[in-house]
Formats: sequence, C-alpha cells, structure tokens
Amino acid sequence: MKIVILDHPRENPGEIDWTGFDKYGEVTRYERTFPGQVAEKIGDADVVFLNKTVVTAEDLARCPNVKFISVIATGYNTVDVKAARERGIPVSNVPSYGTEAIGQHAIALLLEITDHVGHHDAEVRKGRKGGEGDWCFWDYPGIELEGKTMGIIGLGRIGQITSRVAQAFGMNVLAYDQYQNKALENEHCRYTDLDTLLSESDVIALHCPLFPETENIINKETIEKMKDGVIIINNSRGGLVVEEDLAEALRSGKVYAAGLDAVRNEPIAMDNPLLSAPNVYFTPHISWAAIECRQRLVDYSLDNLRAFLDGAPTNIVN
Repeated sequence: MKIVILDHPRENPGEIDWTGFDKYGEVTRYERTFPGQVAEKIGDADVVFLNKTVVTAEDLARCPNVKFISVIATGYNTVDVKAARERGIPVSNVPSYGTEAIGQHAIALLLEITDHVGHHDAEVRKGRKGGEGDWCFWDYPGIELEGKTMGIIGLGRIGQITSRVAQAFGMNVLAYDQYQNKALENEHCRYTDLDTLLSESDVIALHCPLFPETENIINKETIEKMKDGVIIINNSRGGLVVEEDLAEALRSGKVYAAGLDAVRNEPIAMDNPLLSAPNVYFTPHISWAAIECRQRLVDYSLDNLRAFLDGAPTNIVN
C-alpha cells in the first residue's frame, strides 16, 4: 500500500513520532504541497494524509487509485468531500485532539488583554523603573474578571473548556449554540439568543466552526449591539470576523481589545487592517500546537487508518 503525507512538518518540526505510518506501507512525506502539485504528489497512492493542502474534485479525478483520505485536523474544508463521496472515498478527520489546549489559549489571550504581562515584562527587561521612589509602574490598567459576563458563541467541547475557566474566575457565562446541552446550565451559565449575548457580554469568545451561517458573524451590525468596551477573543476561524469592521470598532473604542489566533487569510498580510488597529493581540494560529495535541493528531490519524483497513472506518465526515 502506498501512503502519501502531503504536508508533514506543520505537525512535526522534529519532536513527534511519525514512524507508526511506516508499518502500513510505503510512505512518502512532503514538507509542503502547493496548488497545482497535489495530483502529481498523490500519484498512485492508496491513502492520502493532509492538513492544510487543498484537494479538489479535479485532483481526485486525476488520482483514481485513492481509496482513503484522512485530514490530520478537525476542519476538513480543505477536501472536496462531496467529490470524494461520489468516488466512494471515505474522508476522516480528528474531531477532538486539542480541546483543552485551545480553550486554554483563549484564556491566555484574554489574560494578556486584562493583565498585559508581555508588555510589562518587556519594559522591566529594558531597565525601566517607576518614578522617584516608586516601586511599581503600569501602562495599562488591569481588568478584573470577577463578576463580568463571558459570551461564548459555540458551546461545544472547546467552548466548554473556556466556560469552565471563566466560571472559575467568577464570571457569568452566556452561551449561544444551535445545539444546546441543558446539563451545562447552572446559576452561572445559561443559553441565550445571539442578540442577548451580544448586548450583555463584557467578553465575547468565538468557538464555533466556520459555516455559511457563522461566516462574518462579527460585523458592523453585530458589533453595534455589543457593550461599549467589549473584548473579543477569536481562536477559532478568521472568517468569523469582518476584519475591516472590527478594526474600525477598535479605533473608535467601541471594542476595547481583541485577542486573535486566527485571521481570514493566513499568514497575515501586512496590509490587514487589524495590524494598524489599537489593542489587538495576535498569535500565529498556534492554539492547537501544544506538543501533546500534535502527538494526539498523529496517534488518532493512525487510528483512523487502522479502522479503515479493518473495514470499519471511523470519524468519517462524508
């Protein structure tokens, strides 16, 4: 059996064990696969693994030997799953590998906004001191989270982690989700409609997938419904936000700050309007990248392959 991994090192710059794939056939690994190279690199492979490489219907038509595709990620919009289904090719994903770390990263972005640890660390390292006789200084006021309201759009696995930590900080949680698990509600956490969440939240965290109904969910109109001085956290998908509208709201002060691990087009372009907006805190789409998460991606992807070979494929998305 021939196995091809179209984009390998994003999950493994060196510390993750990928040797398990070699048990199942002849493995070809590529560092990157760009548009126009996909069909050539797949060739006559039976099994295709990928992360961000886009596989189109045209690519599949040129690679008739493909029998199984596994996305080494949760999101699978990189594969034309309809075309794969029409060809009888099951496509699997890894539905849950970084839940805790991604929720943790959302809180890290929030705490950087409320406490500005990075900024003040840099100032101390410069040798800066307070005024004559002063023993401290600060350039931003700290923000206490106790008693404030966290609005979470998408109370799935990751949203539940963020909710749990927010409640531990003494925050009240409002959740908006198409699928409601009433067992998650308590005196500090309840489901509500989107307009109520927007108007009552001090912090809004995005933990929903990027679907047509959620694309651009943060836009000029929804921002106008928010509290003045709201904080927005997005470590889900960049397409959830109309970046020009968020940048304008940051400049006007309507939005106090934004913590972003995802932007619409990645890597971020230097003309992205958010780069020149005030109080934006970026990380380069690394919420998922804890070493434990990346090892689980590999391990669970191997599980998907074993299940397919056993005739009982799992985590099928098409």
